[in-house]
Amino acid sequence: MTNQSTGPAPRVHQHPFVPYSPPRLDQAEGLRRAREFHEFLESRRSVRFFAPDPVPCEMIELAVAAANTAPSGAHHQPWKFVAVADPDLKHRIRAAAEHEERINYEGGRLPEPWRDALAPLETDADKSYLDVVPWLVVVFAEKSTPRPDGTLRKNYYVNESVGIACGLFIAALHTMGLATLTHTPNPMAFLSEILHRPATERPYILFPVGYPAPDCEVPDLRRKPLPEALEIY
Repeated sequence: MTNQSTGPAPRVHQHPFVPYSPPRLDQAEGLRRAREFHEFLESRRSVRFFAPDPVPCEMIELAVAAANTAPSGAHHQPWKFVAVADPDLKHRIRAAAEHEERINYEGGRLPEPWRDALAPLETDADKSYLDVVPWLVVVFAEKSTPRPDGTLRKNYYVNESVGIACGLFIAALHTMGLATLTHTPNPMAFLSEILHRPATERPYILFPVGYPAPDCEVPDLRRKPLPEALEIY
């Protein structure tokens, strides 16, 4: 007599696992939500003209909470979001950013092809919006994380993990009607110095966060069409 199979053998885990059973949408509903989500994100733009109107701290907290749901290498979550509302700190960051950007734009540190690529955006060394916007959120990538015993835990896939978290942060801000810009002054070591960050972290992106100015303008750009962004095999 042969044993009758009753299905796959139960899984045996060496670490805690919990059930995961999200509601399964029918395809029509899933497509409807996807189209709405795409249309919503299609309206998002990077902004360099901000209103000084206050933004509640809770909005920043919720945006970071959304970013904190991002997948990460080994679930190490190698990010730290540092939110700055203090006017003096914001001004120090602006002054340091403009110093580096003047070297980039006027001192020849940016090669000509790079300057040509930036020309349609009409960017320059002036970063006055860093003083105007109510919040600056600096994202730091954690190369390693201190353990309670003082040793360091190495983090993996840091750039990929932090990049995904930043994308969710941007989407969360847009959901609340806020605008931002992925500002990456190069080099960015001044952010670690001004904000007294540990050596285990390195600056990743500086996000100014606020409402667009009433007279805000953005470059007339077009996004890559889907056939150029997608290959199906």
